[in-house]
Amino acid sequence: MSDTPQNTNTSPLRPVLTTLAILIFVAGIGMGVYALFASLGVWMGMWDFRRGFDMLRGVNASADWLAWIGLVITLAVFFAAKPLALHNARRLSTLAAIGTVAAALAYLVPETYRPAEGTPPIHDITTDTDNPPQYIAIAPLRADAPNNMIYGDQPNWDKPRMAAAQHEAYPDIVPQTFSEPKNIVFDRALASARAMGWEIVDQNPASGRIEATDTTFWFRFKDDVVIVVSETPQGSVLNARSLSRVGTSDVGKNAARLREFFASLR
Repeated sequence: MSDTPQNTNTSPLRPVLTTLAILIFVAGIGMGVYALFASLGVWMGMWDFRRGFDMLRGVNASADWLAWIGLVITLAVFFAAKPLALHNARRLSTLAAIGTVAAALAYLVPETYRPAEGTPPIHDITTDTDNPPQYIAIAPLRADAPNNMIYGDQPNWDKPRMAAAQHEAYPDIVPQTFSEPKNIVFDRALASARAMGWEIVDQNPASGRIEATDTTFWFRFKDDVVIVVSETPQGSVLNARSLSRVGTSDVGKNAARLREFFASLR
C-alpha cells in the first residue's frame, strides 16, 4: 500500500489556490476600475467631484485589506508551485499580483486626498494675507466657479481667521526676496511656471505679473495662480497666490504648489 503524495495533481490545495488567485485578480481589477471611474465620471461631467470623492472613500475602506490578502495569495502561489506541481503557477501568480497592485492603487489614490494633521479646511493660500495679489486675466475664467476670488470670503471663515489659520499651518508661505533685479526674477518665475506644467494665461514683464492655471491629475481640478514680482532697494520681492475654483478644502494642495514653485526659483 502506498500513500498519495501531497505534490500530486490530486492535492486539494491546487484548485483552492487557483480559485483564490483568479478571485484576487477579478476583485483587484474591479476596485481599480471603480476608483478610476470615480475620476473619469467627474472629467466627463457624469457627476460632480463630491460624488467622485464618495466613490473613492468607499473603495479606500476595503482596498488595503484586499491588497494585503492578494499579496499573501501571490506569495502562496509562487512558493507552492513546486510542492503542488502547479504547472500554471507563473500565470496564476501574475494574475494575483496584478489584482494586488490594482487594489493597492485603489487604496493609495484616495489617500493622496486625505489632508495631513492640522491642515485647515481652506482653499486660498497667499504670501500676503493683508493685500493678496489679485486675479485680472483669470477673472473671466472663474465667472462660474463656486469659489470666489475674495480672500477670506469662505463659509464659516473671515479674512482675519483665515490668515491666522494659514500662518499657523503654513508659516513658510511668505514673500520671497531676491538680490537679483525684477526682470531676472520674473523670467525665472515664468520659466518655472512653465516647467511645472501650468497653463500661462497672462504674462506682463512691465508689471511683473504672471497668471496661470494648474490642473490636478486625478479629478482635473483647476487651481489658479497669480505671481507678482516687484522691485525693492535690495533687489526684488515675489508674492504669489494659489486659489482653488471648487471645493471647501484644498487638502493642502495650494500650499504644496507654492512651496514647489518657490523651491524651483532657488
